[in-house]
Amino acid sequence: MSYAPSFAPVLAASAGDPDLSVFGDDPFWLILLKAVAVFAFLLLTTLFAIVFERKVVARMQQRVGPNRHGPKGWLQSLADGVKLMLKEDIIPVLADRPVFILAPIVSAIPAFLAFAVIPFGPEVSIFGEHTTLQLADLPVSVLFVLAASSLGVYGLILSGWASGSTYPLLGSLRSAAQIISYEVAMGLSFVAVFLNSGTLSTSGIVEGQSHWWNVVLVPSFIIYCIAMVGETNRTPFDLPEAEGELVGGFHTEYSSIKFAFFFLAEYINTVTVSAVATTLFLGGWQPPPIPFLSHFDTGWFPVIWFVLKLLLFLFVFIWLRGTLPRLRYDQFMAFGWKVLIPVGLVWLLAVATFKVYRENVTDRTPWLIGFGIATGILLIITIIDPGARRHQERLEAAERERISNAPSLDRIPWPPPATVANRPSPATGPNRPSSATVIVAGGPRQES
Repeated sequence: MSYAPSFAPVLAASAGDPDLSVFGDDPFWLILLKAVAVFAFLLLTTLFAIVFERKVVARMQQRVGPNRHGPKGWLQSLADGVKLMLKEDIIPVLADRPVFILAPIVSAIPAFLAFAVIPFGPEVSIFGEHTTLQLADLPVSVLFVLAASSLGVYGLILSGWASGSTYPLLGSLRSAAQIISYEVAMGLSFVAVFLNSGTLSTSGIVEGQSHWWNVVLVPSFIIYCIAMVGETNRTPFDLPEAEGELVGGFHTEYSSIKFAFFFLAEYINTVTVSAVATTLFLGGWQPPPIPFLSHFDTGWFPVIWFVLKLLLFLFVFIWLRGTLPRLRYDQFMAFGWKVLIPVGLVWLLAVATFKVYRENVTDRTPWLIGFGIATGILLIITIIDPGARRHQERLEAAERERISNAPSLDRIPWPPPATVANRPSPATGPNRPSSATVIVAGGPRQES
């Protein structure tokens, strides 16, 4: 039996991949230089993001932000890093010491790895060597990003388990459930981009957006933006660190440099998911599709476009933190499983149908007629809406029942009313009047 036909879709999908052989021709010193540049870029972006977040939120809340360390407070994050390194490092007695120390490192390393396949720009010349502004690329680069981001959850789980305390363990379990749930929605948003670009390579996806950015896939873009906030445990989805419920979550028992590793991992993950959004949906390093800007796509100019788009997403993260309250955990999980994932599946089906229709259908009249009939039926159902009316009636009946069963003073078993005749006279004394007013039980009462 021959299994060759089953591999035909895979071969057809790989036909759109770009030539990745150029990534193996760089000398070792150039590869090392690009790796150090990516590492330095992430550290500097993290330092900038911390101060940028504090200043933007301070401006939104009309208060004074950091203004002491450095010019106008721009070295505040550097001072915070020095403070964290000089603080006392405490390890709880009940903690599993080796795992407790390893967990922050496991959480931070995958955040750096995911940035290895992000393209910063096109081919440039560095000390006479022509190379692309990207550390590495793979035929499945986006899957590598998903895998690297998934590894970070192991650090959170290990930190909660190794702390030997209840609240860190609950925070790590929350984080695991949250990341796994929202990775499903994130993966569904990626599939529409794969179908539209014909490749899983990050450089190929950027090249495929030379005319139109993938932001036209609006549902995928919105689903990814929501999922990336859930992936990074940022407000309003910072439920693993809900201080009102879990003290500090999975890092409650951590201090000094180990806490700084968790802090670093959170911000680097924020930068990484913003870079992935820029690469997949906003054209990567390419300039906006405006005629007079199309010439700024060579040399080092594209790096500026990439950084500006990255800062735009960081501002959105900060904006959300300054405006939205934290969700309840049940609302958050229900939104992921009952809203994002079903919408992602329906949208993916629509994108796949449209792609097959555009490439394989020549006589489009029956398809257009069928689409019009289906749209009309949906409009009629929306106008009639029998299910919503029944649902509203059930809600109103439940509200009436709740009000009728609510506690009230009228249903309290009061003692039987007494008359003035059979009621004993109040005792008289030197300090009390001989005649006293008797309040009959069972009279009118006021409820407050």
